[in-house]
Amino acid sequence: MWRELRTRELATTALMLVACAAPAAAQDDSLPQGKRPTVSRDAAPSSNATVNLINLLVKQGTLSEEQAATLIKQADDEAYVARQATRDAAAKADSAEKKATGAADAVSPPGTKRVTYVPEIVRKQLREEIRAEVMDRAHKEGWASPGLYPEWAQRIKFYGDIRTRYEGDYFPPGNGPLQNFNATNTGNPFLEDNTNAVNPYFPPTYNTSQDRNRFRFRARLGADVNLFEGFTAGLRIATGESSSPVSLNQTFGGNGGNFSKYALWLDRAFVKYQPTQDFAASVGRFDNPFWSPTDLVWYRDLGFDGLAVQAKQEIAEGLTPFFAGGAFPVFNTDLNAGLNTSDLSGPIKLASRDKWLFGAQGGFAARFDPETTLTMAVAYYDFTNVRGRLSSQCLVYTASDVCDTDLLRPSFAQKGNTYMRLRNVPVVLPVSADDTGTLNYQYYGLASDFRPVVASAQLDFTQFNPIHVVLDAEYVWNTAFNRSAVAAVAVNNFGPTFTGDPGSYNGGNQGWLARLTVGNKQIKHLWDWNAHVGYKYLESDAMVDAFVDSDFGLGGTNLKGYFIGGNVGLGENIWASVRWMSANNIAGLPYAVDIVQLDLNARF
Repeated sequence: MWRELRTRELATTALMLVACAAPAAAQDDSLPQGKRPTVSRDAAPSSNATVNLINLLVKQGTLSEEQAATLIKQADDEAYVARQATRDAAAKADSAEKKATGAADAVSPPGTKRVTYVPEIVRKQLREEIRAEVMDRAHKEGWASPGLYPEWAQRIKFYGDIRTRYEGDYFPPGNGPLQNFNATNTGNPFLEDNTNAVNPYFPPTYNTSQDRNRFRFRARLGADVNLFEGFTAGLRIATGESSSPVSLNQTFGGNGGNFSKYALWLDRAFVKYQPTQDFAASVGRFDNPFWSPTDLVWYRDLGFDGLAVQAKQEIAEGLTPFFAGGAFPVFNTDLNAGLNTSDLSGPIKLASRDKWLFGAQGGFAARFDPETTLTMAVAYYDFTNVRGRLSSQCLVYTASDVCDTDLLRPSFAQKGNTYMRLRNVPVVLPVSADDTGTLNYQYYGLASDFRPVVASAQLDFTQFNPIHVVLDAEYVWNTAFNRSAVAAVAVNNFGPTFTGDPGSYNGGNQGWLARLTVGNKQIKHLWDWNAHVGYKYLESDAMVDAFVDSDFGLGGTNLKGYFIGGNVGLGENIWASVRWMSANNIAGLPYAVDIVQLDLNARF
């Protein structure tokens, strides 16, 4: 029984080897056509391993000589057919190659070299390179993955927010008139009284007596673009009733009313280089690069034009010093600014009155334990060319005449700073009935230089995480303020008297703010909340009033008072806010205002 099974196994193996031998024989052209291997028990060893195996099976009696001869014949016939097919394929390939070569020769320039054989390893490498190139292009153009943005679009991140607001402004009785120097400086000069003419009109003033209710909105849309190797770019557009640096609000029914469309302004445009998380350099118009926990000195949405660098480095566990510095053009003289004189000297171009802000800040963030963080910083800012100067003698006969220090008037201001007259207009009496003589048309400039030092601090307790208890404090001191020099030229901020005498100058150069906040540090989700309360005191010339908060006291310096407010989340990235602010003047005529703001905010 065992022998019979063994015999069948060997026979099966032989048949399989014969079947495998056909292709091999098809490639073996060493045997003369028509000559087959001899099958015999006494046959000599053959060069063909399959024939040797069959002869061995014949010797062992597994196969008869007739069976073996039949197998060899079958294998030889199949090999013959395979050889013919191979020759036919080779002939057709040669013919196709000759035709292709001829066609290539017809269009190829003389001297062209051609490779007629490409090794398999080269073809494989070419296939891989072509595949990689095609897939890379497919991913970049987006057709390899339907539904995905192209690669360039994936590097753009859009963001934005919308805020709608009800604002009520309530003035108590007894407020005095506040001169609007910004309206004069951005419009026609004001004709003051002199010996030759009396102006029956008052200068422009702010509203300090009539309550107002306004519905307002703010909308912003921006994009950050990831460029390459640490470079990014950013753009943002925003609403605004004017090009004011400190307010993006639009009043419903304003801008001419009757559902007129609203203006959009370019609010951010910058390029940033940030090779690591610890260093960044920005150029263009960007967010405030200086750390400021409150809006005592800088309005929270203020944009800076110029160049800034920021750096930080953790030098010990939980201790990270940081630095920020930059140069920022505040005003650039018009290229063609000058005088059109009436004498034979011809037009005269004015010298440059460019204004700059240079700033540097150093500080540290210290984590005492997982639940307590202290951040402190000191900054020094230098505003150059912002103080006004009295012009040389300037003969002014009409409102369109120009004097050589007119460019020193602020191009934007809120209220609070002390002002001086810019024009030195001598008295020239009229010589005829049609002659008015000189007229004292005036522009106004800042009476003080500004080089403020600002100390900032924030203490954050998270013992009740996610609820934070945050204490913010900030102090500002204008080191360039000279009281006697300012008082000698000032036209406002004199203490109120009841005798007709304007009183003594009582402006100042310091300010501080303290605030307590309890709740979630950011409002992102449903029922997130926080509430704050604080007190603010900012004297007239502690800071350039153009850049401070535009809400408290309706904007500017020379204000003190309390504020309280809170926020609550109504859903993902949507929340409501309420704020009450009560402000009073520190110097000058009496002025007070209470402001209520109700906001609905959405962020995306």
